[in-house]
Amino acid sequence: MTFSELRVGQKASIQKTFTAADVTAFAGISLDVNPIHVSEGYAKTTPFGRRIVHGILTSGLISAVLGNRLPGPGTVYLGQELRFRAPVYLGDDITAEVEILELREDKKIVKLNTTCTNQDGVAVITGQATVKFDH
Repeated sequence: MTFSELRVGQKASIQKTFTAADVTAFAGISLDVNPIHVSEGYAKTTPFGRRIVHGILTSGLISAVLGNRLPGPGTVYLGQELRFRAPVYLGDDITAEVEILELREDKKIVKLNTTCTNQDGVAVITGQATVKFDH
């Protein structure tokens, strides 16, 4: 895809079910071993009642959509605003969707609405991304 093929309103998405293995791997890579993510015993004592997936791990699906689908390969992140609206639990099926809001042709900048929703249609993350797409 080239910049000239992009249109305001275009959408793309990706889906993933988060597992305990995903959380464990991310905790090891990020060094975020907060027990709310990695300890079932601890998580049971919190208002969530069970382990939750790292918010930043969940938001990584947005990056996957941007880099692989829309705008696609060659996309460079310039910024991301995130609002964590609801917890993501192990086994939740999350869909990340992006929608083009604005195109700045002179600098090849794309502004997108970004949303992650769970299997029940609840928005767990909302925000906006700004990317550069020179292709």
